[in-house]
Amino acid sequence: MALSSISKLNWAAATNKSIHHHSDSYFKKRIRIAAAQSSGGGMAAEYEEGQLERPKWTGETPLSRLVGALISFKPLYSLLKLGARQVLISTAEKTSIPWRDMTNEILDSDVYKEKDAIEDSSIVYPDYYLNPFHAYDEGNLSWLAAAEAEAATMSMVRRAIPNASSLDEANQIVRGNWLQAIETHHNQYSGYSSIQDILDIGCSVGVSTRFILDKFPSAKVTGLDLSPYFLAVAQYNDKRRNQGKEKVKWIHGNGENTGLPSKSFDLVSIAYVFHECPERAIKNMAKEAFRLLRPGGTFAVTDNSPKSKILQELSPVLFTLMKSTEPFLDEYYLTDLEATLELVGFVNVQTVLTDPRHRTVTATVPYS
Repeated sequence: MALSSISKLNWAAATNKSIHHHSDSYFKKRIRIAAAQSSGGGMAAEYEEGQLERPKWTGETPLSRLVGALISFKPLYSLLKLGARQVLISTAEKTSIPWRDMTNEILDSDVYKEKDAIEDSSIVYPDYYLNPFHAYDEGNLSWLAAAEAEAATMSMVRRAIPNASSLDEANQIVRGNWLQAIETHHNQYSGYSSIQDILDIGCSVGVSTRFILDKFPSAKVTGLDLSPYFLAVAQYNDKRRNQGKEKVKWIHGNGENTGLPSKSFDLVSIAYVFHECPERAIKNMAKEAFRLLRPGGTFAVTDNSPKSKILQELSPVLFTLMKSTEPFLDEYYLTDLEATLELVGFVNVQTVLTDPRHRTVTATVPYS
């Protein structure tokens, strides 16, 4: 695919199948194909893995290097960012997600007051966090990114389950299977001990946090994020939905070093965060989660699955668009997450493909 041909590509999701099989990594992954049941009580579903360990558009492959070269060409990079953003907005509009109305509602509100209340001015942002993300030059440190985050999350869920009849149905699969995987793992390996204290690291504007709270309504839930803009929206929405009260404790902090007490949580969750992080940050957050969890506590990560057949067969246009807005995507796909968790000290490491695009990795802090 030459530079001159990229502009001629049809912006459609044509598949690019691969039949080459890569050898297993040094640490054999604990891959369990999901027979995960949705929270809505639907039928169990299995999702198909691809034939590769990871997409061939990642790592040191000829295709990956070509995509990297295209992205490094600044005029094309600017077009790619706009294209990636348009894919999300188009998905939203085609599936009755009121992207612009939702964004304007936040931007025209009193959300700005929440930032002053929640921001920790002493925080030093890590270098990787200052990169552009998701077609925003300021990354996650902007009001526009924060205002559009919930609509973008909805769009992501609809893209994951394109045949769903509604957003609710798509969420029952994507969110329901994720939460069911957590509950099943905790019940199996933690002696049915109750989940009383939960930390959602990288909580963004609180969408994942809200689903966690609905699943475990008796638990005390804390949402932590590096973006005071995202947290301001999370706290504003929390108060708005609960007549001025906050059901969640929101903290402006770094998931690599939260400053929270050791052994203070039964569940630490990280949802759709690691694909935005370099390997060193992934390892540091895993270590921090291990420190924060009580013995028998559960660590849960949900994110893009390198083994997803859908992601392995993305069209050249779509995977180029994706990589143009995710500067650390290669590092994420090349990180052996299961092995990383084992090296940190976790046991019972399990991986479930909980929808066609995403995996949920769960692990336990040993009792001794």
